[in-house]
Amino acid sequence: MSLGDRPHVLVIEDDLAVRDVLRRYLEQDDYDVTVAADGRAGLAAARDLNPDLIVLDVMLPHMNGFDICRRLRDDDSSSVPIIMLTALGETDDRIAGLSSGADDYVTKPFSVKELTLRVGSVLRRSLVTGGPRAVAGLLIDGDLTLNPVSREALQRGRSLPLTTREFDLLHFFLRRPRQVFSREDLLQQVWGWDFGDQSTVTVHVKRLRHKVEERPAEPARLVTVYGRGYRWDPERSEAS
Repeated sequence: MSLGDRPHVLVIEDDLAVRDVLRRYLEQDDYDVTVAADGRAGLAAARDLNPDLIVLDVMLPHMNGFDICRRLRDDDSSSVPIIMLTALGETDDRIAGLSSGADDYVTKPFSVKELTLRVGSVLRRSLVTGGPRAVAGLLIDGDLTLNPVSREALQRGRSLPLTTREFDLLHFFLRRPRQVFSREDLLQQVWGWDFGDQSTVTVHVKRLRHKVEERPAEPARLVTVYGRGYRWDPERSEAS
């Protein structure tokens, strides 16, 4: 929730210089910014302030970024978008970050301008602006209902705690049933990246399966087409 009319970004980073630069650039881009210098303070701020987005470093005093991410996702069922800062070349860190629930990552050293653009891109996907609007274009597949206007997903009438990227991925597949997409296709069309680590897609598909599949290890909806990519198979009706 924004402190004012502007989107509210929480930066959890222990390096004072990086923290100050991020605050300055984000404020110049018209965001309200709160900063925290260690993991415990960052988690408390995330819970107390309910920011619109979190920029989260992996290596922090008292509690690392992975643990913060897991607590927000698993303990609090929070869907706040999280962009994780990882060390350059540390593929394991990037995969661990995405597995713990991060929506995106940026590797250090990074361009501050690139990061602020990434913040804007993620927020545009996650924030719903304006007053009440007519609900149109619901996507329904069996017990799943997706509302792209309110960005709500329901399964058997209960809200699904999807992250921004998980929602985008589910929305993409529901609009294109029975079509096969490679990880490169998904990275370009869902993430909007022309290049990047394709394990990002693998991790998000795995997390999405755990939320929408009855048996995630034997997926019936979001299936793997070996050597090709992934496909969404709509749920069959009783009459079919």
